Amino acid sequence: MKNQTTFFIAVCVICFLFYRCTNSTTATVASNDSSSANTNMYAGYSSQVDWGKHLVATGGCNDCHTPKKMSDKGPVDDLDLMLSGHPSQLPAPSLMPAQLKAGLAATQDLTAWIGPWGTSYSANLTPDSTGIGAWNEQQFITCIRQDVFKGIVGSRPLMPPMPVAGVNNYTDDELKAVFAYLKSIKPIHNVVPDYQPPSGASK
Repeated sequence: MKNQTTFFIAVCVICFLFYRCTNSTTATVASNDSSSANTNMYAGYSSQVDWGKHLVATGGCNDCHTPKKMSDKGPVDDLDLMLSGHPSQLPAPSLMPAQLKAGLAATQDLTAWIGPWGTSYSANLTPDSTGIGAWNEQQFITCIRQDVFKGIVGSRPLMPPMPVAGVNNYTDDELKAVFAYLKSIKPIHNVVPDYQPPSGASK
């Protein structure tokens, strides 16, 4: 009887250990599968925000939408003002004599431009109320896909040097990732000046 009891207890212990091991393995596999699915969903990145950060960096968005500061290596992005657009306190660029002939000028930090289309200022892309804080995802996609200011159908087109034709090659999922990243960055209060049509043109 004693041997039977010992045998029974041993069987129970083995079954319990097997159950724990099986559950642990299943949980690990499920976790790995979930991570793999996320990676596949976001082009190899662990999250939609990380994917969007990559797209913003490789798309050159900082070139015009981030003010610059001087360093020992020349102008560099001022990351304290990242993607906040043309600083409201800075004047519009002025045309020098040589530029008057060409009809094109830009501020040193590339946040404001003058050309045949008028004077344009890079937008505030941060999630502040003066930027895209009140925007939704579909509004952002409409802005790019239909080339309309603030994603409002019927409003004016986006102005140069915004590379609408190039950005329009992004898929909807890529644009959603870009929007998710922009919504995750530091909000910066900056009221960008309004676009000014060329002299003599109606707004």
